[in-house]
Amino acid sequence: MGILNRTPDSFYDQGRYWSFDDFLALAEKHVDDGADFLDVGGVKAGPGPEVTEAEELDRVIPAIEALAARFDLPLSIDTWRGAVADTAFTAGACIGNDISGFADPTFLPACVEHQASVVATQVRLGPRIPDPQPRYQNVRTEVTDFLATRAQWALAAGIPTERIMIDAGLDLGKTTAMSAELLRHSDDLTDLGYAVFLSASNKGFIGELVGTEVDQRKEASWAAHALGISLGCRVLRAHDVQGARRVSDMMAAVLAHGKKGQP
Repeated sequence: MGILNRTPDSFYDQGRYWSFDDFLALAEKHVDDGADFLDVGGVKAGPGPEVTEAEELDRVIPAIEALAARFDLPLSIDTWRGAVADTAFTAGACIGNDISGFADPTFLPACVEHQASVVATQVRLGPRIPDPQPRYQNVRTEVTDFLATRAQWALAAGIPTERIMIDAGLDLGKTTAMSAELLRHSDDLTDLGYAVFLSASNKGFIGELVGTEVDQRKEASWAAHALGISLGCRVLRAHDVQGARRVSDMMAAVLAHGKKGQP
């Protein structure tokens, strides 16, 4: 899944693709590099200046309309607002990627109405809320239980299992040690029976683990992707689509080779 930010303050690109032409050029590159999905977000997950619902719509809806007209790929809307998701689905998106874990009670009904797939992400306090000292009794258990509950909410709303994805929310209300532990135990989530979505690309915990700035985390992100795939993750949300594609293709070949019973 190629990441496309319609934000001037993304932690990774810092608005490098804020120009609409640059945004579309990046989308073209993602597709050429092998993206299976494109994910459009209009508000960064971390703290920052307020972005109203109207501003978010102005950022993402023209983008989704343009992408839908250009590419025959599933489009994802990265939002926690049900009204934004609803409008994005009408514009051409078919996946609702919600980092709040369906906190807005209108989100799931919008997904049901449009027969959209969903991504439920675990976050301790909520999107954009500073959480400098997150506390869990047992981070693995609490994240797994949270996502199991949110998946049940989606099922109860009428979304079938095959259209539900879950994401541990690495770096969202977690310390570096917590994010590393969750990544190392990604199979906790695969055991729940839903497709596991991995959002590790260039994140802060990777930088802290290997001592690199945000523009020097490519290879470490590849390693995180490979580890996640080995533990059952099946969707990689990535800034570097070409690298993620190559990692996923290699891991798929290795895992398939092993299943054939060959040495």
